[in-house]
Amino acid sequence: MSAAPVLLPYGDRAVLVELASTREAVAYASALRARGSVAGAGPVGEVVPAARTVLVVAAEGVGVADLRAHLADVVPTTLATGADGPMVEIPVTYDGADLAEVAALTGLSEREVVTAHTGQTWQVAFGGFAPGFGYLVGEDDRLHVPRREESRTRVPAGAVGLAGEYSGIYPRSSPGGWQLIGRTDVVLWDLDRDPAALLAPGVRVRFVEVGR
Repeated sequence: MSAAPVLLPYGDRAVLVELASTREAVAYASALRARGSVAGAGPVGEVVPAARTVLVVAAEGVGVADLRAHLADVVPTTLATGADGPMVEIPVTYDGADLAEVAALTGLSEREVVTAHTGQTWQVAFGGFAPGFGYLVGEDDRLHVPRREESRTRVPAGAVGLAGEYSGIYPRSSPGGWQLIGRTDVVLWDLDRDPAALLAPGVRVRFVEVGR
């Protein structure tokens, strides 16, 4: 049984909720959204999930004590991936440089890695690293693999990778140490789009294989 969330003061406008795992952080943020207590409908002004925390900012005019009281009975339940977010399909060509390495690490064949990656619903747990980069959690623990021992100096935009319990897509060319299994042409960050980030926290993702 997971430990109860720990509520910590975070300045004079927010509470930092510490949880045991990313899955619990996603579930906690989802529970807040499900209560309809975000964005003007209650004491919560903003919810910012991270790997094992959720930063909850009070709505305008709401004190931290009232916010803390509101959060005291929120309990993260078992993660139902994507229960509260829109669905985005990402077409992927699975020819990544590390596909064979991922197969060896997981004990799966390359075809089974692709099938596992496309055969589940992922959800954006939180953003970070670069504008438009979403850390995705899934339903199949077989794809948990370590980062590369040495990072690459350049990973191209659109590269699809795995690291730890996460999958992710590089929104722009940058250094990186994730295990690369494929690539996509989808634009993840566009300042002319509202919102600019395609993969915002809570969004569900299905990867769809396309021809090489």
